[in-house]
Amino acid sequence: MVIEHELIVLLRQKFAKVIENIEEDFATVRVGRAKPSLVEGLMVSAYGSHMRLMELATITAPDSNMLIISPYDKSVLRDIEKAIQDSEMQLSPSVSGDVIRIVIPSLTQERRLDFVKLLKQKTESGKIMLRQARQDVKEKIDALKEREDVSEDDIYMLLEQLDKITGEFNEEIEEMSRGKEEEIMVV
Repeated sequence: MVIEHELIVLLRQKFAKVIENIEEDFATVRVGRAKPSLVEGLMVSAYGSHMRLMELATITAPDSNMLIISPYDKSVLRDIEKAIQDSEMQLSPSVSGDVIRIVIPSLTQERRLDFVKLLKQKTESGKIMLRQARQDVKEKIDALKEREDVSEDDIYMLLEQLDKITGEFNEEIEEMSRGKEEEIMVV
């Protein structure tokens, strides 16, 4: 059935986008090591709009506890510094010349637990996005009930597939969360 295929493809596309968003969100959670992915998605107000930090600068990690950010245009140096200070990551950037240095302190056990709590919030937020995407597709399936060329069996099969795929993606989110939590808790 062509309709089934279109709706299931739409569902998988929506869910893939949710997973992509969650991966980006998880990358902002610190794990005690300096990684460019920690700040590259940070939004910076520059040139009259919001841009990702990775679009404005090169980000390197010369060692496990330091990030160096070199803006392509030195006029946005202060904008980048402000975005880092205002972020939820609680990092302290230091401007020296044309670069920004960020020392990533070692995490205490208490701080690790705080990051696990943040991770759980981000996980729940991801599941909410998944439920919203599921609801959008379910409404499209429900709308098929009005059509005469679609049987109740077809609708039932679509709803079954919807629930099966939703379960698979929910499990994927859980696995991502468990992996990130392990990464955070490694001393």
